[in-house]
Amino acid sequence: MTERLPASLKGLRILHCFRAPMGGLFRHVRDLVEAQAEAGAMVGVICAREAGDALSEDRLLALEHHCALGLHRVRMGRLPGIGDIGAIRQAGAIANELGADVLHGHGAKGGLYARLAGGGKRVFRFYTPHGGALHYSRVSPAGLVFHAVERVLWARTDGIIFESEYGLETYRHQVGGTPPRHAVVHNGLREDEFVPVTARSDAADFVYLGEMRELKGVSTLLEAMAQLGGQSRLALIGAGADKDRFQTRARELGLEARLSWHAPMPAREAFALGRCLIMPSYKESLPYVALEAAAAAVPMIATRVGGMAEIFGAEAGRLLPAGDAAALCEAMKHKLGQGSEKTAAEAQRLQAHVRGTFSLNAMAEGVGQVYLAAMEARRAAKPARAPGHALTGAKG
Repeated sequence: MTERLPASLKGLRILHCFRAPMGGLFRHVRDLVEAQAEAGAMVGVICAREAGDALSEDRLLALEHHCALGLHRVRMGRLPGIGDIGAIRQAGAIANELGADVLHGHGAKGGLYARLAGGGKRVFRFYTPHGGALHYSRVSPAGLVFHAVERVLWARTDGIIFESEYGLETYRHQVGGTPPRHAVVHNGLREDEFVPVTARSDAADFVYLGEMRELKGVSTLLEAMAQLGGQSRLALIGAGADKDRFQTRARELGLEARLSWHAPMPAREAFALGRCLIMPSYKESLPYVALEAAAAAVPMIATRVGGMAEIFGAEAGRLLPAGDAAALCEAMKHKLGQGSEKTAAEAQRLQAHVRGTFSLNAMAEGVGQVYLAAMEARRAAKPARAPGHALTGAKG
């Protein structure tokens, strides 16, 4: 794995900053931390104190073994607040104490902290959006504030690394411009993830895996299940603030006997609980669960949101409009009646596309190249010091 990053990143002191160790954002950070550490970089993590669920906490503690610069937990709320002032100072103090060379923020809150925290002018600052504030309308009060702040932060950003072309285009539209230094580096998977998952003998017809949030389209999925009727079954796996409300809605729709609810678990275990993964999201960036399902050759029904078309490639015509329970119901009905050979062929074509496009090696190397390019650009921009003359106005 050490070939993933250029040798010139060896010894670099890198701090990754993000809020919640959950979901695709956390998967992305874990992969980067492990790859960078194995390549010889000194890596650390700054995140919120609360992990959200037991599985995420276990994964965070496991990640600590790869963190030569340590795992540091600070108080971070989901939305901006007065408490962020002290937390940003704390993050800056950590960066100073550890002599960080790179602060890499992930998600809206992580990006804010990485670029506002102290650490001195020598620190290189990078940001990877993962949806978050980009989901706010550009004309909403929250959107106006978030996007105005983002433009101001360009001056403190050495590079913005987008996980998809969709993410870049959304950023341009919402923020109102193109950041001066940016790159698109797709999320990637390990080669050992491209092994098919076989559904259990008692598997449900369909499975949902993700956060229990309205944004993920669970309400639409429940409506589609009610319209589908019959004896079809759905397994729902995940945790989140809206889970109780979804369970109440399921009872109102008379779905109790056809649904099973499960706590978060590793993706491949979850995939085996159903014969077709449903991703009914209203908003997404470049979801890891879709990449993982494609790699595992799991049949999938998904909405055309975020970077899903990039994941599906030539199969993108199968994607559905978001929030349309009737269209989702029809797709589920079609999948139930589709022959196993055709279903398997679709899954295998998607697996081949993802294997050729979304590599963890390429992701880790791409991020490393962005770091190196920013460092070279700063060196090139710094004027040479003439003998006997003070250097004025230099940044570095």
